[in-house]
Order: sequence, then structure tokens, then C-alpha cells
Amino acid sequence: MKVVIDTNVVVSRFLSPKGPPAQVFHLWEDQAFGLVVSQSLLEEYRRALLYEDVASRHGMSEAEVLEVVAMMERFALVVEPKMTVSVITRDSSDNKFIECAMEGGAEFIVSGDSHLLDLGRYEGVEIITPAAFLALFRP
Repeated sequence: MKVVIDTNVVVSRFLSPKGPPAQVFHLWEDQAFGLVVSQSLLEEYRRALLYEDVASRHGMSEAEVLEVVAMMERFALVVEPKMTVSVITRDSSDNKFIECAMEGGAEFIVSGDSHLLDLGRYEGVEIITPAAFLALFRP
């Protein structure tokens, strides 16, 4: 199974170490699914984790954030989307998650973003919350 993870889930993983976003990452670390990213997503993860208000809450240094993003890049499938989509009109920057998922053959986008979640599904890619994703792994 291949999965794209939205930036808000990445940030939440470090702000709430026991919450659903952190549990999603534990599944990835246990190789329960493959992570799909693009350079654009990696850059957004880095930028968001270094926002002053976010950094003050997770307590990681810039070097630690860079290492986290580098680790994600090292162990994920890195794709470069060749096509563009314009299905999310309220926040067009969210389209990059769909583009990445389509390029990498991902089955899911895990997100807390209402713009993506309201879409629900696009071209066979299901867009679900971290809690809904975790439910896929429970008996």
C-alpha cells in the first residue's frame, strides 16, 4: 500500500506524539505501508516544521527538523509529478498532494485538511483522516 501524507499530519505527528498522526507514522516506520513524497512536499514539510510557532511547540532544532525530513526522503518513494490537476479550487496548493499520489500510484492521501477531505476520492485515490486510516489496520 502506498500513501501520501499531508503536511498537517506531519506537523501534528510532532505536536502530539501519541495522537493518530503519530500512530500513522509508527505504522510507516513498521513498514505497514510505503510513503510517497515529492520534493515539493518535502520542502513544505520542512518549512511547516520550522515555522516559529510550530518549532516552539515541538522543540526540535533546525538540524533535527532537517534530519527528520531527510529521513523521510531516504525511506520514501520520491516522485516528480508530471501532470497537474486543478480539482481543489478553494486552496489550489493542495492539488500537489493529489498530483503526488497519482504519480506514485498511492491508494490513500492521509489528511486533516477539509479541502482535501471534502473531495473524498479522486481517480481512485481515497482521501481520509488519520483516524480513518488507522481503522484500516484494526481487526
